[in-house]
Amino acid sequence: MDRPDSLVTRRAVLGGIGTTLAGGGVVYGASRLDAGSTTLTTVPFHGSSRSTGFGIDLAGHPIMGAPDAPLDIYYWSDYQCPFCRRFERNTLPELIEAHVRTGAVRIAFIEYPYLGEASMTAAVMDRCVWRQVREADPSRYWPWHSAVFEAQGEKGSGWASRSNLLEITSRVDDVDAAAVDTCMRQRGREIESSIRTDIERATAFGIRGSPAFIIYDPTSEAAGKLVGAQPSDRFDTAISRVRNA
Repeated sequence: MDRPDSLVTRRAVLGGIGTTLAGGGVVYGASRLDAGSTTLTTVPFHGSSRSTGFGIDLAGHPIMGAPDAPLDIYYWSDYQCPFCRRFERNTLPELIEAHVRTGAVRIAFIEYPYLGEASMTAAVMDRCVWRQVREADPSRYWPWHSAVFEAQGEKGSGWASRSNLLEITSRVDDVDAAAVDTCMRQRGREIESSIRTDIERATAFGIRGSPAFIIYDPTSEAAGKLVGAQPSDRFDTAISRVRNA
């Protein structure tokens, strides 16, 4: 592993060198993944038709935070990944309060379904939900996203089957489960193809699992990578180093 406090340029990451700012698997604190949480639901979401300096096509991806935030965090996750759930329960609320709500950072949510067919099903449904809500009320994405992670069960248990995910969707206010089902039937293959392109791009950055993060300053092109369900102080350090590079 590279030094935990080192940085890389955009070119280095694109070339597959990738520097890990922190190793995986650290969690702490009590559950705060709450679809009704004022802390989280009042943070704005938006879409974008732009590609990033990393060549990531943001079209189709939910983005949390100010559109003009000076730093980007690209966050790859899998709804079946227990470490992603821990990150969202324990660290994400603090990351939002310290960096997103202040306008310093925006987070792009990108699917990385690597834990089987059900992971891809959930990823496609994620895209369909976002397509439904992004124009009228993009903030409605967050309660659905949270509800799915809260419902997470053991891999292979069937909790992430299409029928069960649609049942979860039907209980989320202002998300039309029937419209989501139609999207999956009519656009599923197209969406799955775009998700596989995202996976290929992430693999080129050295990403092999989730959760994984790249913090990027488009102005300086400084970048850093974190992997695993890290505590908030690791993000504080990584964000500071990229910002001050």
